[in-house]
Amino acid sequence: MIRQLVYQPPREAQTPVETMTFARLRSLNDGGTQRADFHVLAFVRTGHGSVTADFATHALGPRSVFLIAPGVVHRWTGIERLAGDLVLFEPAGPVPQAAEPWIAGPPAWRALDHLRYEFGLSDRRSEVLRLLLSALLLRLDPPAGDRAAPDDTFQRFRLAVEEDFRSHHDVGHYARRLGYSERTLSRSAHAATGRSAKDYLTGRLLLEAKRLLVHDGLSPAACGRRLGFPDASNFSAFFLRGTGVRPGAWNPH
Repeated sequence: MIRQLVYQPPREAQTPVETMTFARLRSLNDGGTQRADFHVLAFVRTGHGSVTADFATHALGPRSVFLIAPGVVHRWTGIERLAGDLVLFEPAGPVPQAAEPWIAGPPAWRALDHLRYEFGLSDRRSEVLRLLLSALLLRLDPPAGDRAAPDDTFQRFRLAVEEDFRSHHDVGHYARRLGYSERTLSRSAHAATGRSAKDYLTGRLLLEAKRLLVHDGLSPAACGRRLGFPDASNFSAFFLRGTGVRPGAWNPH
């Protein structure tokens, strides 16, 4: 069963940004699967552990940084000896993303220290925390390999997909909504992700289908309805094309 986490800063804070240590996380974590409606940015200073996020397990080690975006189903394991800090914040502007943990340089760690210091003040101010969070995010530099940093076109496309993917499965809808050609969207998506706009949209649908089947326990028919497919056979064929198995037979393990 998934534990749904809602952003609730300490009563005395009431800020859009919160920091906590891994020691505090261990006191709150029951070892189960959870899903948050906020970003979790983890900075590991020392120790080793792992986090499973959307069916992929990632190793965490000294000086590593990992981002868990809102809606990602995740579970912490082996974090008993991890030392470091987590930054929790509500969805905001563009946030760096990487498929694996990355190593942050000294400027990012200094920005984290500034944020932790401000959050620790008794007279902390939300506007200052927002500015320090923005500085921290700008100091992060997740590995992008040979891909270009996401441009504004892809950022807009990604946000539109998050809003509409349950009801619109064609790239043409997003091109019309955003005022771009389908070719422009595909070129931008490929530069940012290595996939065409259609493949990116398909991947997002498949990820949500897997979440619903495994974590929410929906039947294939109910999953297809939730994702806007006209009938169960249509959804089953879509899932088979994307994964090689029927939805009823899919197992992440």
